[in-house]
Amino acid sequence: MSTIVAGGFQVMEEAQEAVRRLQDAGIHIDYICTFRVNPAGEHHGLAAGGDHASSPGAEHAQSGAVKGAAIGAAVGLAAGAAAAPFVGPAGFAAAAGVGAYTGALVGSLNEIEQEPSPDHGDVRPAENMVAVNADASGVSEEVIVHTLEQCGAQLVERAEGTWADDTWADFDPTSRPQLIGGREFARLPDEGDRPRV
Repeated sequence: MSTIVAGGFQVMEEAQEAVRRLQDAGIHIDYICTFRVNPAGEHHGLAAGGDHASSPGAEHAQSGAVKGAAIGAAVGLAAGAAAAPFVGPAGFAAAAGVGAYTGALVGSLNEIEQEPSPDHGDVRPAENMVAVNADASGVSEEVIVHTLEQCGAQLVERAEGTWADDTWADFDPTSRPQLIGGREFARLPDEGDRPRV
């Protein structure tokens, strides 16, 4: 595992400038990588790092849909049975289908609604990331953080991760970042004893 320091930039030119200035500070390009973090819910498009196909907020939607479909189908069958003398066997089947569909929809929405809403620290913004293998960089972590901040990093984080093939190989866009600096860092609510380099 390597200590990785990474900064998020809204503008690609700022990220490119950060790479240039990190190299000027003496860090070899093999220990710097750049990549794009997609908006929340679209992480499947990332080329690097482990990823998840769905947003955390939709985690229980499928089980809610299955439960709702079963309940809805039962209610629909009961309604269809009561209405069968008036509408015939086709109405019986239609009532069951409509009940199952409605139940699935309501059940999935109910489960999504019950998911806790992530706070700012739980969801990464869409950004251009510049990551540095701090252990192999040959410069102090303070220099890396300062350089990223000077180039416009909104948030700077520290992580323990795998650095392989000149990149942060196990970056997870859905993980909660350990923030240590950046322009937005001072504006975040105080969470007790936040680390600072």
